[in-house]
Amino acid sequence: MTNNSTRRLFGTDGVRGEAGRFPLDAGTLEAVGSSLAVRLAARLGRPPVIIIGRDTRESGTWLENALVDGATGGGAICKSAGVITTPGVAFLARSLDADAGVVISASHNPYYDNGVKIFSPSGRKLDDETERLIERDMLSSANPSTTARTENRSSGEEHSLQERYLDFLGQEIGLELSLRNQTVVLDTANGAASKLAPLLFERLGANVIAINNKPDGRNINLNCGSMHIESLQESVVAAGAALGVAFDGDADRSLFVDSRGRFVDGDATLWVLAKYLSARNELNNDLVVATVMSNLGLEIALSARGLKLIRTDVGDKYVLEELLRSDASLGGEQSGHIIFPRISLAGDGMITALCLLRAMVEEDKSLDILTEGFERYPQTLVNVRVREKQPFAEIDEVQGLADETAAKLGKNGRLLLRYSGTESLARIMIEGQDQVEIDMFARTIANAIHKAIGLT
Repeated sequence: MTNNSTRRLFGTDGVRGEAGRFPLDAGTLEAVGSSLAVRLAARLGRPPVIIIGRDTRESGTWLENALVDGATGGGAICKSAGVITTPGVAFLARSLDADAGVVISASHNPYYDNGVKIFSPSGRKLDDETERLIERDMLSSANPSTTARTENRSSGEEHSLQERYLDFLGQEIGLELSLRNQTVVLDTANGAASKLAPLLFERLGANVIAINNKPDGRNINLNCGSMHIESLQESVVAAGAALGVAFDGDADRSLFVDSRGRFVDGDATLWVLAKYLSARNELNNDLVVATVMSNLGLEIALSARGLKLIRTDVGDKYVLEELLRSDASLGGEQSGHIIFPRISLAGDGMITALCLLRAMVEEDKSLDILTEGFERYPQTLVNVRVREKQPFAEIDEVQGLADETAAKLGKNGRLLLRYSGTESLARIMIEGQDQVEIDMFARTIANAIHKAIGLT
């Protein structure tokens, strides 16, 4: 049986689950709001101000209502930005001197899931100590039978808050950036960027073609957005567009398609932006921060230009921690989370797209030309469902095979063994020069893990 005093609800990206079930039921969200308000008030000695936003899921309205009921009951002053991106809430919390920002979203997950992310005024995710206190209140006070009110409580304040965020993106990040004569296809994943992204890029002069921008509460991320770029690739080629941008449900990340219809992931984006910043002496300490999942080809390409790659554990939280520790100016993940800490401590898909477009415009080069020099190494990823997460070093056959494989790969490959942070899975990631060879290596190690600790 799980001990409630030690149970962890907050992961590296907040709390997630199926909407309507613990911990994403109305009663528990009301407890989150109340706990956050009470904790902040005790620290501040006054009523805290909380900015709240949500994505387009049908559960978003009643979950937000429940959280606001709890927070106002706990003495907080709540301001709702309505449907807005996760980094939009982080920006508003910072720029309005609020005491916290809360996002109701499950990012790239399907519509029936939802989640809660809480930001400090700096835009960083909530500190671990406060998360643990809120978790304790969630576990002791949640009442899944509580029904939240589903009425739309929107006000004119939502529009003004959204406009404040768009003004920041267009006037500060997009300062003097003209996208005239640029055709851009935006796949907004029927999510939080559905209205905001087309408005932003149109204001900068782009000819915008928006797809998957008609949310109905259930079509968020459905065969679209950053998880499914096929329709974006087709649209870019058909329109002769300069760029395609694929957002996820809460638009904290973006992936791209070049004018030839080729996929450009977070690693290739880091490569383009690192070169651009380095040429302008804006790549602090000649460093780029990425995770252990970033392709070996990125590390080799950067090294050839005298730039260094520092790797972290998987998760934008860890990327940000290393960015701040090493005073670096660029970091991100293969999945498209890119962070420019001097601009924002939160990954922002629209900021990434603007910075990439600025590089294209100022260099007067297409994205396919800018990505040259980055040769992706073949990569394979195999998951094994396990009954326990025993350290690999304690499993002799697995550790022996891992050592043997690493020796065979040498400097021209890489092996990473890790457990999933959210599921009972062992993950084997191998990169090398030959796809057939690394696939064989991965299968051999996977079989050894399954034999030792796998589920039957």
